[in-house]
Amino acid sequence: MVELFKHILHLDFDWLFANYGTAIYTVLFLVIFIETGLVAMPFLPGDSLLFTAGLFARSGHLNLSYLLILLFIAAVVGDNCNYWVGRKIGLKMFSLKIKGKLIVKKEYLDKTHVFFEKHGTKAIIMARFVPIVRTFSPFAAGVAEMNYKKFVSFDLLGGALWIGSLTIAGYLLGEVEFIRKHIDLVCLGIILLSVLPIIFGYLKSKMAK
Repeated sequence: MVELFKHILHLDFDWLFANYGTAIYTVLFLVIFIETGLVAMPFLPGDSLLFTAGLFARSGHLNLSYLLILLFIAAVVGDNCNYWVGRKIGLKMFSLKIKGKLIVKKEYLDKTHVFFEKHGTKAIIMARFVPIVRTFSPFAAGVAEMNYKKFVSFDLLGGALWIGSLTIAGYLLGEVEFIRKHIDLVCLGIILLSVLPIIFGYLKSKMAK
Protein backbone atom coordinates (compact mmCIF):
# COMPACT_ATOMS: atom_id res chain seq x y z
CA MET A 1 0.00 0.00 0.00
CA VAL A 2 2.86 2.39 0.84
CA GLU A 3 4.49 1.53 -2.48
CA LEU A 4 1.23 2.25 -4.32
CA PHE A 5 0.81 5.67 -2.70
CA LYS A 6 4.43 6.55 -3.48
CA HIS A 7 3.86 5.94 -7.19
CA ILE A 8 0.52 7.76 -7.12
CA LEU A 9 2.13 10.84 -5.57
CA HIS A 10 4.78 10.74 -8.30
CA LEU A 11 2.12 10.20 -10.98
CA ASP A 12 4.01 7.11 -12.16
CA PHE A 13 1.36 5.83 -14.56
CA ASP A 14 3.79 3.41 -16.23
CA TRP A 15 4.24 1.60 -12.91
CA LEU A 16 0.48 1.65 -12.28
CA PHE A 17 -0.23 0.14 -15.72
CA ALA A 18 2.44 -2.52 -15.26
CA ASN A 19 1.15 -3.57 -11.83
CA TYR A 20 -2.60 -2.99 -12.06
CA GLY A 21 -3.55 -3.17 -15.74
CA THR A 22 -7.22 -2.32 -16.25
CA ALA A 23 -7.64 -2.13 -12.45
CA ILE A 24 -5.99 1.28 -12.76
CA TYR A 25 -9.52 2.67 -13.16
CA THR A 26 -10.27 1.47 -9.63
CA VAL A 27 -7.04 3.01 -8.34
CA LEU A 28 -7.85 6.39 -9.91
CA PHE A 29 -11.42 6.22 -8.58
CA LEU A 30 -10.14 5.60 -5.05
CA VAL A 31 -7.55 8.40 -5.24
CA ILE A 32 -10.18 10.99 -6.21
CA PHE A 33 -12.65 9.61 -3.67
CA ILE A 34 -10.08 9.69 -0.85
CA GLU A 35 -8.84 13.18 -1.71
CA THR A 36 -12.35 14.60 -1.72
CA GLY A 37 -13.85 12.34 0.96
CA LEU A 38 -11.28 12.14 3.77
CA VAL A 39 -10.29 15.34 5.55
CA ALA A 40 -7.14 13.65 6.83
CA MET A 41 -5.70 13.21 3.30
CA PRO A 42 -5.76 16.55 1.42
CA PHE A 43 -2.29 16.00 -0.07
CA LEU A 44 -3.15 13.59 -2.90
CA PRO A 45 -2.47 14.92 -6.44
CA GLY A 46 -6.02 15.61 -7.64
CA ASP A 47 -5.50 18.25 -10.36
CA SER A 48 -2.29 16.86 -11.83
CA LEU A 49 -3.63 13.29 -11.66
CA LEU A 50 -6.70 14.25 -13.71
CA PHE A 51 -4.57 16.02 -16.32
CA THR A 52 -2.13 13.11 -16.56
CA ALA A 53 -5.00 10.62 -16.85
CA GLY A 54 -6.27 12.68 -19.79
CA LEU A 55 -2.85 12.49 -21.43
CA PHE A 56 -2.85 8.70 -21.15
CA ALA A 57 -6.38 8.57 -22.55
CA ARG A 58 -5.08 10.43 -25.61
CA SER A 59 -2.32 7.82 -26.02
CA GLY A 60 -4.93 5.06 -25.98
CA HIS A 61 -3.98 3.56 -22.60
CA LEU A 62 -7.24 4.71 -20.97
CA ASN A 63 -10.79 5.24 -22.16
CA LEU A 64 -11.79 8.91 -21.85
CA SER A 65 -15.51 8.19 -21.39
CA TYR A 66 -14.85 5.69 -18.59
CA LEU A 67 -12.53 8.19 -16.91
CA LEU A 68 -15.00 11.06 -17.01
CA ILE A 69 -17.89 8.98 -15.65
CA LEU A 70 -15.97 7.11 -12.95
CA LEU A 71 -14.00 10.09 -11.67
CA PHE A 72 -17.08 12.32 -11.62
CA ILE A 73 -18.86 9.71 -9.48
CA ALA A 74 -15.80 9.44 -7.22
CA ALA A 75 -15.63 13.23 -6.75
CA VAL A 76 -19.33 13.60 -5.94
CA VAL A 77 -19.55 10.55 -3.65
CA GLY A 78 -16.37 11.66 -1.86
CA ASP A 79 -17.70 15.17 -1.28
CA ASN A 80 -21.02 13.84 0.00
CA CYS A 81 -19.33 11.48 2.45
CA ASN A 82 -17.19 14.38 3.64
CA TYR A 83 -20.26 16.59 4.04
CA TRP A 84 -22.04 14.06 6.27
CA VAL A 85 -18.93 13.37 8.32
CA GLY A 86 -18.72 17.12 8.95
CA ARG A 87 -22.41 17.38 9.72
CA LYS A 88 -22.57 14.42 12.12
CA ILE A 89 -19.20 14.37 13.89
CA GLY A 90 -17.35 17.40 12.47
CA LEU A 91 -16.48 19.24 15.66
CA LYS A 92 -15.36 16.03 17.38
CA MET A 93 -12.78 15.46 14.61
CA PHE A 94 -10.62 18.29 15.93
CA SER A 95 -9.83 16.37 19.11
CA LEU A 96 -8.88 13.07 17.42
CA LYS A 97 -5.17 12.27 17.29
CA ILE A 98 -2.91 9.63 15.76
CA LYS A 99 0.50 9.24 17.41
CA GLY A 100 -0.04 12.51 19.23
CA LYS A 101 -0.87 14.49 16.08
CA LEU A 102 -4.28 15.92 15.26
CA ILE A 103 -6.00 14.16 12.35
CA VAL A 104 -7.64 17.40 11.24
CA LYS A 105 -5.73 20.67 11.48
CA LYS A 106 -8.02 23.52 12.50
CA GLU A 107 -6.00 25.98 10.41
CA TYR A 108 -7.13 24.18 7.24
CA LEU A 109 -10.76 24.50 8.25
CA ASP A 110 -10.22 28.18 9.11
CA LYS A 111 -8.83 28.83 5.61
CA THR A 112 -11.82 27.05 4.10
CA HIS A 113 -14.21 29.08 6.27
CA VAL A 114 -12.63 32.33 5.05
CA PHE A 115 -12.96 31.05 1.48
CA PHE A 116 -16.68 30.44 2.07
CA GLU A 117 -17.19 33.86 3.65
CA LYS A 118 -15.57 35.58 0.68
CA HIS A 119 -17.20 33.63 -2.14
CA GLY A 120 -20.50 32.38 -0.65
CA THR A 121 -22.23 29.29 -2.03
CA LYS A 122 -20.25 29.51 -5.28
CA ALA A 123 -17.27 28.50 -3.12
CA ILE A 124 -18.52 24.91 -3.42
CA ILE A 125 -17.70 25.12 -7.13
CA MET A 126 -14.56 27.24 -6.88
CA ALA A 127 -13.10 25.11 -4.09
CA ARG A 128 -12.87 22.16 -6.49
CA PHE A 129 -9.91 23.87 -8.13
CA VAL A 130 -8.01 24.74 -4.93
CA PRO A 131 -5.94 22.02 -3.18
CA ILE A 132 -6.63 21.53 0.56
CA VAL A 133 -9.67 23.82 0.30
CA ARG A 134 -11.13 21.21 -2.08
CA THR A 135 -10.90 18.57 0.64
CA PHE A 136 -12.17 20.73 3.49
CA SER A 137 -14.95 22.52 1.62
CA PRO A 138 -17.62 19.78 1.92
CA PHE A 139 -16.51 19.07 5.49
CA ALA A 140 -16.94 22.74 6.40
CA ALA A 141 -20.32 22.82 4.66
CA GLY A 142 -21.40 19.88 6.79
CA VAL A 143 -20.15 21.42 10.03
CA ALA A 144 -22.05 24.61 9.16
CA GLU A 145 -25.15 22.48 8.38
CA MET A 146 -25.49 24.01 4.93
CA ASN A 147 -28.81 23.09 3.28
CA TYR A 148 -28.13 19.69 1.72
CA LYS A 149 -30.13 20.24 -1.48
CA LYS A 150 -28.23 23.47 -2.12
CA PHE A 151 -24.92 21.75 -1.37
CA VAL A 152 -25.65 18.87 -3.75
CA SER A 153 -26.70 21.14 -6.62
CA PHE A 154 -23.50 23.19 -6.44
CA ASP A 155 -21.38 20.10 -5.78
CA LEU A 156 -22.63 18.28 -8.89
CA LEU A 157 -21.83 21.28 -11.07
CA GLY A 158 -18.44 21.80 -9.45
CA GLY A 159 -17.55 18.12 -9.79
CA ALA A 160 -18.48 18.07 -13.48
CA LEU A 161 -16.44 21.23 -14.19
CA TRP A 162 -13.39 20.01 -12.24
CA ILE A 163 -13.25 16.48 -13.62
CA GLY A 164 -14.27 17.50 -17.13
CA SER A 165 -12.00 20.52 -17.60
CA LEU A 166 -8.74 19.01 -16.34
CA THR A 167 -9.19 15.53 -17.82
CA ILE A 168 -10.27 16.84 -21.22
CA ALA A 169 -7.46 19.44 -21.14
CA GLY A 170 -4.97 16.61 -20.69
CA TYR A 171 -6.64 14.67 -23.50
CA LEU A 172 -6.64 17.59 -25.95
CA LEU A 173 -3.09 18.67 -25.12
CA GLY A 174 -1.82 15.09 -25.32
CA GLU A 175 -0.98 15.70 -28.98
CA VAL A 176 1.49 18.45 -28.09
CA GLU A 177 4.97 16.93 -28.24
CA PHE A 178 6.47 19.21 -25.58
CA ILE A 179 3.76 18.25 -23.08
CA ARG A 180 4.19 14.53 -23.80
CA LYS A 181 7.94 14.78 -23.22
CA HIS A 182 7.73 17.03 -20.15
CA ILE A 183 4.76 15.68 -18.18
CA ASP A 184 6.59 16.28 -14.87
CA LEU A 185 7.09 19.99 -15.62
CA VAL A 186 3.49 20.39 -16.79
CA CYS A 187 2.17 18.75 -13.61
CA LEU A 188 4.35 21.01 -11.47
CA GLY A 189 2.90 23.97 -13.35
CA ILE A 190 -0.64 22.77 -12.67
CA ILE A 191 0.13 22.34 -8.98
CA LEU A 192 1.63 25.85 -8.85
CA LEU A 193 -1.42 27.38 -10.53
CA SER A 194 -3.68 25.47 -8.15
CA VAL A 195 -1.99 26.76 -5.01
CA LEU A 196 -1.64 30.37 -6.19
CA PRO A 197 -4.96 31.40 -4.58
CA ILE A 198 -3.72 30.07 -1.24
CA ILE A 199 -0.37 31.86 -1.62
CA PHE A 200 -2.03 35.15 -2.57
CA GLY A 201 -4.48 34.81 0.29
CA TYR A 202 -1.65 34.18 2.74
CA LEU A 203 0.39 37.14 1.47
CA LYS A 204 -2.67 39.39 1.53
CA SER A 205 -3.43 38.49 5.15
CA LYS A 206 0.20 39.12 6.12
CA MET A 207 0.22 42.51 4.41
CA ALA A 208 -3.07 43.43 6.03
CA LYS A 209 -1.56 42.72 9.45
